[in-house]
Amino acid sequence: MITKEHVSKKFDADLEEVRTSVLQMGGFVVQQIEQAVEALSTGDEQAIEQIIKNDHRVNAMQVKIDELSCQIIARRQPTAGDLRMIMTVINTITDLERIGDEAAKIARMAKLIYDTGRLKVPRFIEIKHIANLTIDMVNKALDAFARLDPSVSAKIVRQDDEVDEEFRSIIRQLITFMMEDPRKISTAIEILFVAKAIERIGDHAKNMSEYVVYMVKGKDVRHISADEIEREVNE
Repeated sequence: MITKEHVSKKFDADLEEVRTSVLQMGGFVVQQIEQAVEALSTGDEQAIEQIIKNDHRVNAMQVKIDELSCQIIARRQPTAGDLRMIMTVINTITDLERIGDEAAKIARMAKLIYDTGRLKVPRFIEIKHIANLTIDMVNKALDAFARLDPSVSAKIVRQDDEVDEEFRSIIRQLITFMMEDPRKISTAIEILFVAKAIERIGDHAKNMSEYVVYMVKGKDVRHISADEIEREVNE
């Protein structure tokens, strides 16, 4: 059992430090996404610059947690559930770092749009909706990690399917938008990059939820359907 106490209290403290650090990194990354989407709407230049600068903080968090994880492996030689937890941590922070990259990309697109004095951002309502979906996915995945709850994974996989459909809808809308007013093609393409970044965040959240299943159940549920994940979790 992952939550069992070890003979060495320091081992327990090390594991708890790593888990807490992952959740702190996750919280910061979610904040980055939220602020990037808001900056896209408002054109707040100061906020945009801060989001871009903050990306190095996300990278630093990943490096720190990687180092802590490697130290635990070297010193404690974890096995079974403890080893799965460390592997889950390493995989999870990789996805969190990439989510941070996508948030910075959204900010850079916002900067490009507003720096060039483009017209009002098209399709922002749809962008806001798909962003809310992916933020919810990331929060659910982090909560599942914190509570060692693999049951939410299938729900997140289904949400990812919804995000993919929303992304396809945005593509269709932007194509129509460009056909109606060719002067806005550049802005529409930049919004398409934003939508793709948000869609990728959903993919990373799905990955994170699948790692939780592996951590708790010892089962690799990557590349299988939501229904199959539910069966694996309930066995």
